[in-house]
Amino acid sequence: MSNPRYTIGVSGLNAIDSPGPGLAVIKALRDAESFDVRIIGLAYESMEPGLYMHDLVDKSYLVPYPSAGQDVLLKRLQYIHSVEKPNMLVPNFDAELFNYIKLQKTLEKDLGIKTFLPSEKQFNERHKSNLYAFGLKHGIKVPAVRMANTMIEATNMASQLGYPVVVKGKFYDARIASTPEQVMQYFSKISAQWGTPVLIQEFISGHEVNVCGIGNGKGETIGAVPMKKLYVTEKGKAWSGVTLADEKLLEICKNLVESTSWRGPFELEFMKTKNDEYYLLEINPRFPAWCYLSVGAGQNQVEALVKLAMGEDIKPFDNYEVGKMFIRYSNDMIVNLEEFESISTLGEL
Repeated sequence: MSNPRYTIGVSGLNAIDSPGPGLAVIKALRDAESFDVRIIGLAYESMEPGLYMHDLVDKSYLVPYPSAGQDVLLKRLQYIHSVEKPNMLVPNFDAELFNYIKLQKTLEKDLGIKTFLPSEKQFNERHKSNLYAFGLKHGIKVPAVRMANTMIEATNMASQLGYPVVVKGKFYDARIASTPEQVMQYFSKISAQWGTPVLIQEFISGHEVNVCGIGNGKGETIGAVPMKKLYVTEKGKAWSGVTLADEKLLEICKNLVESTSWRGPFELEFMKTKNDEYYLLEINPRFPAWCYLSVGAGQNQVEALVKLAMGEDIKPFDNYEVGKMFIRYSNDMIVNLEEFESISTLGEL
């Protein structure tokens, strides 16, 4: 019996110095053993490299920025559906997820497009601004955090928490500030790019450990792979990492998924102290850019996500390979100008 073939739309094709998860998700889909895929790339800008990676992406479309709202996005997806008939969409940016979460019932009912996303409540509770209360509710240590709308508020809050502090954008970016001058500098840069509030967070000393996983929405962890960053960029993005054996971290992860009945993919970012305490820094409600490492370690969580969306009952992964590394690299592509002109003018390629 041949495998089913799905057409799946994937966003996050910006394979740059702060890469989106899209290409890693697509590679995992290409490696799936239980189905075949046709990939539709969804991009926001004509310079996103994934648009031109024809070995990974079969057809690409520009979509409106999240700020345009749900109605504009739905109209664009209706057009894409009229041409491509996608079976599923896998959005991969924090900023776009709210629109997709609000539209997920409409997409399935009216267009037959499936998703497997967290609920609106789950999405809102794990926001950086709500994370401290989230930690109290679910029994997880979370650094103290304040929300600053002005530069004066930011410096005052940093003084209250004590230096150093972490200055974080509401969607992306985090910088460690040791002086009021650095707080002002980072507040200015981050607020200009991501808006306010900007978060001023207590600094926890230790080393960062992350978990890439997926929950089935019924309290069960389908997969979880912990990773330690070996090399990071100036923006704090992992450029290489290795899978870890950490039963305590996995137990915290599974308890969190059970407590929240988390639905869909996630990345948990923790700071592990020298006393083996774990502080939750962020919950990203989508696959991380390093999620292909989970495939290399024996858990194709992206394949599992599709099967869950298609209504299949699947068993949780029971292990993964410790000591598997990923190393990211830059590459040059040669692209025909006609392709760039096509995506820039027609919005599809």
